Amino acid sequence: MAEIDVGDELATERFTLSGERVRAYAQIANMPGPRFFSDEEAQKEGLPGQIVPGNLSLALFSGLLARSVPNGRVVRLHATFRSIVRPGVPLVLRGVVTEKHCADDGDRLECDLVLESAEGDRLVTGTATVALLRGA
Repeated sequence: MAEIDVGDELATERFTLSGERVRAYAQIANMPGPRFFSDEEAQKEGLPGQIVPGNLSLALFSGLLARSVPNGRVVRLHATFRSIVRPGVPLVLRGVVTEKHCADDGDRLECDLVLESAEGDRLVTGTATVALLRGA
């Protein structure tokens, strides 16, 4: 794998989460809220419709890091939920390396992450620390 440095962009991913995928995630993750299962149940709670669990947004960030830095291990992940993420909406997931720390015990990357609508509305922002594994 090529050397990763400050300013490098992680892979940009474009996708749409289906309501079925969100429901399946919520069931497997034992998420108790019916807001994750259907538009009708979410609307009973005053929401515009079914929503994506915050944990799924974190999983999307983790997956992006794993695919972009395969010789790394996520040691810290933080997210700010700025708006509701809904299934059926085209999304863009991306990130950038903002810092690189070299040390005898291993290098670490600091990354900024964003999950946004196709129109550029930032829905979830995040930061992560990735430890680069030696010899990988």
